[in-house]
Amino acid sequence: MPSDPGPTRSLVTGSSIGLLEVVEAAGAVVMIRFDASTTGSPQHEHVGSPLLTEAHRQLAEYFAGRRRVFDLPLRPAGTDFQRRVWDVLATIPWGTTTTYGWIADRLGLPPGASRAVGAANGANPIPVVLPCHRVVGADGTLTGYAGGLERKAELLRLEGVATEADQGALF
Repeated sequence: MPSDPGPTRSLVTGSSIGLLEVVEAAGAVVMIRFDASTTGSPQHEHVGSPLLTEAHRQLAEYFAGRRRVFDLPLRPAGTDFQRRVWDVLATIPWGTTTTYGWIADRLGLPPGASRAVGAANGANPIPVVLPCHRVVGADGTLTGYAGGLERKAELLRLEGVATEADQGALF
């Protein structure tokens, strides 16, 4: 089990997919939460820091279509297997998608491991920056997303990726 990262600070930032809370601990982004609240909690101090200010700037650039790669120190908490999956997520280029099976294959996992990859993908604590929204089903359909399929579709559209809903609207 990972050690306690110590005190955390967070900053709530707006985006086209709603309020996001960026959480920092020990000099790294450790979490991004959807549907953030602007009220404080005993565990988190809602204040800015140089890292949170930079994360806010980079997220604003991403949502404005001016950033394709994030450059932030990240420290997602998870199992070794989850972190291996998240490391692969970080390599998926902006504007592209891949499948759970491709990630399993890239990790050298046996056939059928795509479900385990999907579970790790769903546990990603730093969505958007670690682009789990870029992973789709083997048939190209949008499948589960912790933030909801509407957010996943919005993030993909932001990156210029047509979703099946967009395809249906063409005909």
